Amino acid sequence: MVAHYPAHWEADVVLADGGTAHVRPIRPADADRMRAFYARLSDESIYFRFFGPRPELSDREVTRFTTVDYVDRVALIALIGMEMVAVIRYDRSGPGEAEVAFLVEDAHQGRGVASVLLEHLAATAREHGIQRFVADVLPANRRMTGVLRQAGYTADSRFADGVVRMTLDLTPTETSQEVTLSREHRAEARSIERLLNPGSVAVIGVSRAGGVGQTVLRNLLAADFAGPVYPVHREAKAVAAVRAYPNVSAIDGEVDLAVLAVPAAGVIDVVKECAEKGVRGLIVVSSGFGETGPEGRARQDELVRIARAYGLRVVGPNCLGIANTDPAVRLNATLAATVPGRGKVGFFSQSGALGTALLQRVAQRGMGISSFVSAGNRADVSGNDLLQYWEEDPATEVILLYLESLGNPRKFTRLARRIARKKPIVAVKSGGTTQGVPTGHAAPVLGLPDTALSSLFEQAGVIRVDDLVQLFDVAQLLAYQPLPKGPRVGLVSNSDALALLAVDACVAAGLSPLPPVNLGAGAGAAEFGTAVAEAVGRDDVDAAVVVYMPPIPGGGQEVAGEIVRVAGGCGKPVLATFEGRRGMLAELRTGMKGPDPAPGSIPSYAAPEEAVRALAYAVRHARWRDGLPDGHADREAADTRAARELVREALAEAGGVEVEIDATRLLAEYGVEVWPAVPVASADEAVAAAERLGRPVAVRAVDEEAVRRAGTVRLGLSDPAGVRQAFADLAGQLGAHTTLAVQRMAPQPAVPTVVSVVDDPGFGPVVSFGLGEVAARLLGDRAYRLAPLSPDEAASLVRSVRAAPLLFGEYGYPPVAVTALEGLLVQVGRLADDLPEVARLDLDPVLVGESGVVVLGARAVLRSPEGPRPDGGPRGLRPV
Repeated sequence: MVAHYPAHWEADVVLADGGTAHVRPIRPADADRMRAFYARLSDESIYFRFFGPRPELSDREVTRFTTVDYVDRVALIALIGMEMVAVIRYDRSGPGEAEVAFLVEDAHQGRGVASVLLEHLAATAREHGIQRFVADVLPANRRMTGVLRQAGYTADSRFADGVVRMTLDLTPTETSQEVTLSREHRAEARSIERLLNPGSVAVIGVSRAGGVGQTVLRNLLAADFAGPVYPVHREAKAVAAVRAYPNVSAIDGEVDLAVLAVPAAGVIDVVKECAEKGVRGLIVVSSGFGETGPEGRARQDELVRIARAYGLRVVGPNCLGIANTDPAVRLNATLAATVPGRGKVGFFSQSGALGTALLQRVAQRGMGISSFVSAGNRADVSGNDLLQYWEEDPATEVILLYLESLGNPRKFTRLARRIARKKPIVAVKSGGTTQGVPTGHAAPVLGLPDTALSSLFEQAGVIRVDDLVQLFDVAQLLAYQPLPKGPRVGLVSNSDALALLAVDACVAAGLSPLPPVNLGAGAGAAEFGTAVAEAVGRDDVDAAVVVYMPPIPGGGQEVAGEIVRVAGGCGKPVLATFEGRRGMLAELRTGMKGPDPAPGSIPSYAAPEEAVRALAYAVRHARWRDGLPDGHADREAADTRAARELVREALAEAGGVEVEIDATRLLAEYGVEVWPAVPVASADEAVAAAERLGRPVAVRAVDEEAVRRAGTVRLGLSDPAGVRQAFADLAGQLGAHTTLAVQRMAPQPAVPTVVSVVDDPGFGPVVSFGLGEVAARLLGDRAYRLAPLSPDEAASLVRSVRAAPLLFGEYGYPPVAVTALEGLLVQVGRLADDLPEVARLDLDPVLVGESGVVVLGARAVLRSPEGPRPDGGPRGLRPV
C-alpha cells in the first residue's frame, strides 16, 4: 500500500535570522538529497544523532529514512533552494507516544530550523493521536536538549545509562503558544529589518534612456544611500554616472537587496541568479503579474515559491518600493522622487500607484516618516510583517496602513491588538462597499460585511478612518500630541461661527464641549495666550481646540508662538485651526528633530470640524486602551471533552462532511440551557404539549425563514382553547409545510435578541449580536467580535448595536439583565473557540428579561475542518 502524501503539511517558514525555508514531508525521491545532506554533516553532529561514528549511510538506511507511512512514521525536512538542510522524524513507540530525533546541517545551526520543525512535527503527531514525544539525548548535546526544553511544552528529563531521556507532553500550553508567537514575531521582524536596512543595493533592469529601473536608481542616489549601489545593465558600462554590471553575479561586492525592474517574463531567472549571489531580499517593481490575469497570477506564485525556497522575502510585485529615512541608511528604493524626512510614522501602502501621492501628502503636511513600504500585489511581504517590525522599531511611534486586502485577517487583528496598546494604528480599508480584492492580490475575499470588519478593527484597537484625509488628520495628532484622558473639550476661538461649528462637531462625535471662549476678531497673542492657558489648566478639560482665523492677515506668528508656549507641557492634546491651513505648520512647532517637528508641536486643520473629528478618534482610542481586559475568564466551566465527543458523533453519523443539528446538548456542556420546544403537527398535539410543559405557553414557527417574519408567534396562552386557536391561526397563515412548536412561556417583559457564530475563512470564529426585532434585522443592526470573548469584550459587543438603549431602560422599555446576556456571549465565544467543527451557530430567539436570559432556540452547522484555522497551527507563511 502506497502511503498518501500529506500535502497540507507543506509550509514556507521564516527562520530566526529572517531568511526563509520550505518545510515538507520527506519522500522516497529524496534519497540523493539525504545522502548529500549527510555528507555535509560534521563528525560531532553525526555522533550526537547516532551515538557513535557513522561515516556514511547505507542504501538500506537511506531507504528507511526516506520511506515513511505519514502516520506511525513521519519525517519532515527543511529545504533551502534544492538542498536539504535539516530533518526531523518521529516513530510511534507505543499508545500515544513516539520517539523523536532531528538533525540540522552545521552551517544552518543557530537559525531556528530545529525549533520550527519541532512545531510542525508536533502538529502532525497530534493529528494522529500522539500525545508525547520521547527523545534519548547525549548529555553533551546541549543544542538538542535546548530545543526540546525551550519549546514551551511540559517536559520531563531523566538520566540513566549515560543518556538523558526527555519526555515532552505535546498538549499545547500557554507557554508553548507564547514561545511560538514570540519566535514568529522575532523572525518576521528580522526579515523586514533585512529589507529596510541593507548594506548594499543592486538595481536590475536599469536603462540609459529612463524608465522604471533608472528612476529607482536615481532616487537611491539622490537620497545618498549609505552603502554601494550597483546598476545592472547587460551592455552599459555605466548608468547615471555609476559603474554598471552585466548581471548580478558579476558584482564584485556583496548584495543585500535587489530591486527588479525587468520584464515579468525574465523575473524568475533573475531571482535564481540573486539567490546564487546571496541576495537577502527582493523588491519587484515590475508589473505583469497577478494584476494581468490567470497567467500573470501563476507567474506571481512561481516568483514567491522560488524566492522563499532560496531564503528570500519579496516586496511586490507591481509595487512602488520601500524607503527608510534613518540617517544611517538613507534608503529610497522607490519610484517616488519625494520622500518625507525623518519622522516617527511608519507607513504601509498596498497600492503602488497611490503610494507616490500618499508620500507627497505626508511631506506637504510637514510630517516625517520612519519607513515606508508599498507592497503592490502583496504576494509575500504584507502589512502583518510590517506590524511585527514596527512593534520593536524605536523610531516608529505611529503606524499608518492603507489596505486594499487582508491576507490573514485573524493574524492582523491579533498583532494589532498587541501593538495598539503602545503604538496607535490608523488604517484606511478600501473596498468597503464590495469587500472585493483587487486583481492580483494574494488575499481571500472577506465573507463578512464591512460593518463586521469595522467591529473587529475596533476590538483590536485599530483606528479605522474613512478616507486618506482623515488618515493624515489623525496621524498628525497622534504623532505629536498626547492621548486625551477623556471627552471634555475646551474651545478657544476668535470667530463665533467657527466656534459653533466646533461645538456641533463635538456633539455629533460624542465629545463633551464646554461653552466656547470667543475672543473676538481682533484678539491677538496676549488674549489667545491667556485663554488657552486657562482652558488647558481646567480640571474639567481633557483637550483643547484653538481656532485662529483673523479677518485681516498679520500677527499670526506671535499668536502661534503664544499658543505653543502656554500649551507646552500641559499634558493634554491641543489642536488648532490656524488660518485655515493644514499640517504641522512651522509657527506651531515646539522645535525640530531634524526635519521632523518635536513632540508637543500643535497640528493644524483646515476647518474646526476636521480637528474635532481627529480628536474624537483619539478619544475613542484612549478609551479602548483604558478599558483593555486583563484576560479571558476561567475556561474550566466547559467540559470540552464531552462537547468534542458530541461533535465527533454527529459528524460520524452524517458521514463526516456537514450536518445541521439541534445545539441544545452542545450548549448544555457550556452551561447554556435551551428551553425545550415541542414540535406539533395538529391542534390536539399542541394542547397535549402545553399540558406537559405547563401553561402559559407560546406557539411559534420554528422554520428559519418564518422566524424572521412578524406575527409568527402567539404568546401567553393559558387555556386549551387559546392553544387551539393559536395553532389554527399560524397554520392558516404560514401553510401546512411550516413547522410549529409549543414552548413554555418565558417571563415578560423581555427583549428578543439574536446571538450567532460564523466560522469565517479569514477571521476564524466570529460572534455576532443584534436585537431580534424585525426592524433591527432589516437594518442589519449587528455587531461582531472575534472569539473567544472576555467579559469586557462581551459588554462592548452588547453596547455596539444601535438599538442597545432598549436593553438599558430607554424608550419605555424596562432595564433587563444585561450582565446575564454578556455571560451568555462569553460562553458562546468559548464554544466557538474550542470547537473548530462549528461552522455556524444560531441562538434565536434569546429573550433578555428583567431577571435573566432565556434561549428559546439553537441550531448549529457542523463541518469537518480542512486544516488549522486562520492563524492557527505551527508557524508558516501564506501558502502559494
